[in-house]
Amino acid sequence: MAKIKITVCMGSSCFARGNQQNLAFIEAFMKTHDLEADIDLAGSRCENKCATGPNITINGVEYHGVDERKLEEILTRLTKS
Repeated sequence: MAKIKITVCMGSSCFARGNQQNLAFIEAFMKTHDLEADIDLAGSRCENKCATGPNITINGVEYHGVDERKLEEILTRLTKS
């Protein structure tokens, strides 16, 4: 499996709208599935896309309005391939 790169917007709007919980979910998913070596997780400053947040970029693809359910679907699909 190729390394997965996840960037979580840590701007105040995205953070308050759900990325605090999303970050915790990603970290727990990584630990539960023993993926620490397979995922490069980073934060970013505000990306000026606040209206569509919370925003997360995974392997260069931007995801908007992200919640734990959407994250679980994406991460499960990417880690199974």
